[in-house]
Amino acid sequence: MSATAENPPATATATAVEERVRARVITDDPLYRTIPVALRFAAAEPLAVRIVFPAGLSPEGTDNEWVFPRALLEAGLQAPTGTGDVRVWPCGRVQAVVEFHSPEGVAVVQFDIAALRRFLRRTYAPAASAAPAASITR
Repeated sequence: MSATAENPPATATATAVEERVRARVITDDPLYRTIPVALRFAAAEPLAVRIVFPAGLSPEGTDNEWVFPRALLEAGLQAPTGTGDVRVWPCGRVQAVVEFHSPEGVAVVQFDIAALRRFLRRTYAPAASAAPAASITR
């Protein structure tokens, strides 16, 4: 089990895209933990995407938001990429891993590639993405 779209459906306006997915936190434990994640894009920052983790996962009790280049996420779906705080690579044919580095440690999170591709596609055509996600084709 890895990232899958949640209900309610993703939302969009002419200037913003948000996709809610479930992601799998990778640990040494054989039992995995899935978490809700928000993928966000704002036309005001056309080169950036945001991945937002819920407040319940943070020691501070606040949302944990990572902002990084949209091109990094795109490239990481095809081949390993990234050398800084965020690294992305494909994991098999249907999943991708995003690794987040901070002074507190490293978090490794697995997503369905289809969910990430759907989100990225919508970032290039935000006005068209106001249609229900089910009507969007690959």
